[in-house]
Amino acid sequence: MLTLFMIFLPVLWGNTIYSQTTASSTTAVEEVQVETKRLKKAMDTKNEPVQADSYYNIGETFFNSGNFPKSEEYYTKAKKLYEKLNDKPNIEKTARRLAQSQEKQNKITPAISNYSMAAQVSYSEKSKAVNSNDVARLSSPTPELKAEAIQNTINLSKKESEQGDLAESYSQLADVNLKQKDVSSAEENLNTAYKISKKEAPKQALAINQKLADLYVENKNFEKAIEAKKKVLKEDFVKENSQEKVNQIQELADIYIKKNDPKEAVDLLKNAYGIALDKGHTLEAQRSVKKLDSLYAISGNIDASVQLYRDFLGKLPNLVSKDRSLVDNKILEDTEQRISQLEKEKELKDELIRKKNVFNYSLIGALVLLTGLIIFIFRTLKKVQTKNKKIALQSLRREMNPHFIFNSLNSVNHFIATNNELEANQYLTKFSKLMRGVMENSTEDFIPFQQELDLLQNYLALEKTRFADKFDYEIDVDESLNMQSLLVPGMLIQPFLENAVWHGLRYRTDKGFLKLSFEKTESHLKILIEDNGIGIEESKKQKTHHQKTREGRGMKNTLERIHLLNDLYKKNITCTVQDRENNRGVVVTIQINLTSRN
Repeated sequence: MLTLFMIFLPVLWGNTIYSQTTASSTTAVEEVQVETKRLKKAMDTKNEPVQADSYYNIGETFFNSGNFPKSEEYYTKAKKLYEKLNDKPNIEKTARRLAQSQEKQNKITPAISNYSMAAQVSYSEKSKAVNSNDVARLSSPTPELKAEAIQNTINLSKKESEQGDLAESYSQLADVNLKQKDVSSAEENLNTAYKISKKEAPKQALAINQKLADLYVENKNFEKAIEAKKKVLKEDFVKENSQEKVNQIQELADIYIKKNDPKEAVDLLKNAYGIALDKGHTLEAQRSVKKLDSLYAISGNIDASVQLYRDFLGKLPNLVSKDRSLVDNKILEDTEQRISQLEKEKELKDELIRKKNVFNYSLIGALVLLTGLIIFIFRTLKKVQTKNKKIALQSLRREMNPHFIFNSLNSVNHFIATNNELEANQYLTKFSKLMRGVMENSTEDFIPFQQELDLLQNYLALEKTRFADKFDYEIDVDESLNMQSLLVPGMLIQPFLENAVWHGLRYRTDKGFLKLSFEKTESHLKILIEDNGIGIEESKKQKTHHQKTREGRGMKNTLERIHLLNDLYKKNITCTVQDRENNRGVVVTIQINLTSRN
């Protein structure tokens, strides 16, 4: 039976070992469950402030239960979120609690770091001073400096009526006293700490009482140690908590064992065992059994030991069924696993969102880049097209009718051959002046109206010199036109004048007439070229093949030039060519929009 017990009991202990380091009370379990539900909702809604609060509250539950490794874990999670939110008041609160959890585990270096952080972000001078004192206490090289830092905190706590901090400070001062071998001061400070904490912090009071009892035992003052334990057993917070009562009775029994009084220890352990069985505290009952077994082994009372184990095994099923802490601990363990699962799910969701955002941002970036590239290409092409159009326009503008130049030079040659030097000189002067004017204005798409008028007058004068007996001409200009500020396309009209002279008027048997007029109508410049030549149809009949080819190219260039001017400058230039009534000449109408931009 003893062998069976030794096999079965570790399984039970393995399933409930968690409860040795955490609270098994229903209240602690319920608190963690409530905060877990709150945490899940906060994660689903991405409410980081509530997530941080839930982590902190779970940490508080474990801290108050004495499970400092777990409290450190959840305080750390809360602190990271508060730092992300830049919530300084909560950073201070959490950093201090985290430091306290680490100090309880003797993790001094990280504790100093967190006390320092709490001091740095503190909003009140009192809080800053308390945290700074804790930094000094842990980092000071001598007991005297540590005691000074603790005394500063005690003074602040008394002033602010902070009983919890005050009790802890007296307990810390007792530790310093022990390092200084000042046992009486340590005893006095621990008693003071106990009196302060037992009213508001029972868990703290129990820990301080245990330190006091250990101090007495270490100094072989067993009577005071027993007195201290009996005193705590009379406290309401122990009498009303059967589990804690069993624990304190066992601690008292340990003192009697160290005092070498096994009989009193056995009685106490039997009492603790009976309470544990009655109230359903499995682990406490098991601990009592082990201690009793050790005492029976020392005294050689094997029968009592076997009987004890038989009794324990017989009552074990009923004991386990009544032990709520086993269920609570399992619930608490499952709840923690749920929190871990929630964190993994959140991490996975965040990673998926991050990857999705990276993809979306990359796609948006690529689209922006592509759009920018398209816009750049479009603008570049637009600039190239505009430049090409301007080059084409410039080429067309510079292109003089080679037939006109050839005939002009032939006329000069004719005047020289007939010894008419005066006419030759006059003609050559007018021709050179025209050519110079054309070349000077060849770089501009638009020139002042006065310059254009001078060029056209010069051109008609030349043609009149060559065909003096074929036509007369007249130029009529609207007086409302501003001759200097008005800009018009250079030599745009000349090809139409040339057509009128060469293909209309020179074929008349009698002298004809050419009229060029400029009129302003609302927002347009209207240009009329009227002649009473042979007309379009008759002119076509009399042309040679070479003339048809040359004229076709010349008019095509002129119309193309008008198209380019409209495209580049939005001038809305229109041109119509039609016969007059009864085929008695041709009328060319050109209109230029004066309101469009140049």
